[in-house]
Amino acid sequence: MSIEKILDGLHASVVNRWWTQLFTAFVRVLLGLAFIPPSIKKIRNIPFTVLPDSNPVGAYFNALYHTGFYYEFIGWSQLLAAVLLLIPRTSHLGALLFLPIIVNIAVLTNSVGFVGTWLLTILMSLAALHLVCWEYDRLKPVIFRDRSGSPFRFKYWFIAIPLFFAAGGVVVSGIFALLRIGNFPNYLLTGLVLVGLGLGFGVAVAIHYRFMSVGKLASEDRIE
Repeated sequence: MSIEKILDGLHASVVNRWWTQLFTAFVRVLLGLAFIPPSIKKIRNIPFTVLPDSNPVGAYFNALYHTGFYYEFIGWSQLLAAVLLLIPRTSHLGALLFLPIIVNIAVLTNSVGFVGTWLLTILMSLAALHLVCWEYDRLKPVIFRDRSGSPFRFKYWFIAIPLFFAAGGVVVSGIFALLRIGNFPNYLLTGLVLVGLGLGFGVAVAIHYRFMSVGKLASEDRIE
């Protein structure tokens, strides 16, 4: 039995129970509402704590507060995650946005020794992980569904792509030498390095291009 079928069966056995459905609805609302107060505080540009800089927690949040619009951006991100989570139709997007934010907060609170909060954020991270796993059926195409098409194959593509980027290294090194950018002691050696880097980068691009999947989902072909 494939991993996909095992996960399908496990997911179905969990989501088709009334008490897990009720629990998930509870977690969605709880996490969504929990993110709103701190997000409003950041959006309104209000300091998160009043702790002094001598305290590791205070030092971090005071520095974060003085980052300006980045501090507000975090607030807007939290608010967006909360709103998406509270709307049933967009709850899967809210869970995907909520998880990395709360995991980051959990790592932060544990690293600076935020007394009491570290345990709460870990529990919230586990709850957010549950919400993401609950949306497995919506998210599984990201992992398990293959596209039926493959990229266009032009002649000598595996040679042409690396050579193209190697040529780019020649052009860049020529510009550096002509304009004396970087004040390198040996522009010829710098050029060789750039050509080598361009060649290696081109090989990586060629490999990625070779295994790229494009076109319709393979499942769509079965439907037709």
